[in-house]
This record gives sequence, C-alpha cells and structure tokens, in this order.
Amino acid sequence: GSGGFRKRKHDNFPHGQRREEKENVNPSSALMMSFKSFQLELDTRHDKYERLVKLSRDITIESKRTIFLLHRFTSAPNGEEILNESEVKLDAVRRKIKQVAQELIGEDMYQFHRAISPGLQEYVEAVSFQYFIKTRSLISVEEINKQLIFTAEDREETTNMTSNSHDKQPHTWSLKVTPVDYLLGVADLTGELMRLCIGSVGNGDIDTPFELSQFLRQIYDGFTFIGNTGPYEVSKKLYTLKQSLAKVENACYTLKVRGSEIPKHMLADVFSTKTELIDQEEGL
Repeated sequence: GSGGFRKRKHDNFPHGQRREEKENVNPSSALMMSFKSFQLELDTRHDKYERLVKLSRDITIESKRTIFLLHRFTSAPNGEEILNESEVKLDAVRRKIKQVAQELIGEDMYQFHRAISPGLQEYVEAVSFQYFIKTRSLISVEEINKQLIFTAEDREETTNMTSNSHDKQPHTWSLKVTPVDYLLGVADLTGELMRLCIGSVGNGDIDTPFELSQFLRQIYDGFTFIGNTGPYEVSKKLYTLKQSLAKVENACYTLKVRGSEIPKHMLADVFSTKTELIDQEEGL
C-alpha cells in the first residue's frame, strides 16, 4: 500500500545460503548431465543454422550475378557465349547448394527452411530466367529438382568406404525446392522479364516485348488462381507481378500504336517516360 516493491519469496533467504546451495550442486548428477546434453544439442543446431545462412547468402549473391550477366544477352554480339558463361556460374551455385544438402543430411529441412529459403528463391529466379532465354518457356519445379541431385566424388566415396559404418554418409545428396520457394522465385522472375523488355526495346527489338507480354499474362493468370488461398508471401508479390505486366503491356501498346512514327533508338526513351508516369500514379 505504500508503493514499495514487493519482496519475492527467495529474498527471505540470505545470500550466503543460496551460494552454498549452488556450491553443493553435483555437476556429474543425472540432471546436470541432461542439461549439458541439451546445451550441446542447441549449440550444434544453432551453429548449423548460421552456416546455412551464410551459404544461402552466397547462393543469393552468385545467382544475382548470373541474372546481371543474362541481361547482357540482348545486347551482346554473341549470345551463346553469355549462355555458356551463365551455365558455369550456375554450376558454381549448385556446388553451394550441394553443401547445403550435405548439412541437411539426417535433418528435417523445414526446421532450417527459413535459413535457406532466400537463396533457393534467387536460384529459381536465375535458372528460370536462363531457361526462358533459351526456350521461351517456364521451367518446372521437377526439372529444377533434377538438377539438384548430387553425387560424391571418388575420393569422398573411398573415404566413406573406409570410415565407420555409423559415420558413413550416402553417396548422393539431393535438395528439393519447395513449391513455395518455386512460386516466389517465379514471381521475382517477372521483374527480370520486365527489365528484359526494356532492354529489348532499347536495342530495337520489337518482337520480344509481345512475347513477354503473352508469357507474363499466362503467369499472372496462374497466380490469380492461387489468390488468397496460397502463402502470404505469394499473395504479397502478386501486386509487384501485376505492375511488371502493366509496364510490359504499356511497351507493347507504345510499339503497336506509335512504333511506326517513332525512330527505334527513341522507343526506349518514350517507354521509360511512360513507366515513370505509371510509377508516380501508383505511388511507387
């Protein structure tokens, strides 16, 4: 009633008595050994989580570099060299994903999914972007997962054969991209296709924007079937997908209506101006 702090029950015990109780604890007791094993398990899991976060960050960086390289495809004199170089970069990314698969041996992937999801999404975006440039179609999640089945090297197999059977590891590793990661990667792909449209217009290519418009419309229709029934992240990116589609359709409109009266080297400037006006109207 006087406004003072309420004394806790253990405050009635002198500090010396509590110190004696701590000193009398047997560190080799069954209870203390159990807590030590829990501590070791939690520390091991935390260290593995941090290693996966670092690998996911490396996968994201290398995938972004691959995407930047593929954007040079429309302006490069020899596009085949760009595709070959991008394949080399994606192979390096897959080696990183192989390390992730090795870290997840005997583990539930969904316990560490938050750590590796950003990297997998960026990898899906890079692979699907390269696949679209090659085939003008969308790669399936099954095709992506086929590329993520890894085999051990000969020297690793020899080491495993001579090691203890308890420590013996399988000769193959695999990591499956979840449907959510695939959808989020495809949603991010639409932004890269919109940039590809801008680059194509700048290079005087008037056919690619119409192909991209039809392709993005099909992707948008597929995402609308999911609607609010899908994960929150998918519905959140639907707005960005719609904006990318609107910008590509605006480019097609400009090419169709005013393409004959505007020189090719000025089409990109006109399209960029219209894109800025759309962004201002949407408050972007």
